[in-house]
Amino acid sequence: MTLFEKIIAREIPATILHEDEHCLAFTDIRPGAPVHFLVIPRKPIPRIAEAAAEDQALLGHLLLTAGQLARDQGFAENGFRLVINNGPDGGESVPHLHVHVLAGRPLGWPPG
Repeated sequence: MTLFEKIIAREIPATILHEDEHCLAFTDIRPGAPVHFLVIPRKPIPRIAEAAAEDQALLGHLLLTAGQLARDQGFAENGFRLVINNGPDGGESVPHLHVHVLAGRPLGWPPG
């Protein structure tokens, strides 16, 4: 069971910002920006490269949820960044698909 599955199961505490039947959003414990939270699917998909065609609606839901939370929290107009890491070279640290939402300061490019 991954760390994120334990958060979903409430075995590990987290500051939850949103929850519905498809996903959960919670603050990142090591923020990379003043605003940094994760949106994760309840379905345990290890990483984006392992998502299947049947996951299309779920993947869209994750992105729409991130956008709605950005609007709700008032930082959508100034801008934010969505990041999905895949594999060790991509910076993946938990093998459970997750969307990072970062905001609250100018974010440079390239990111890494």
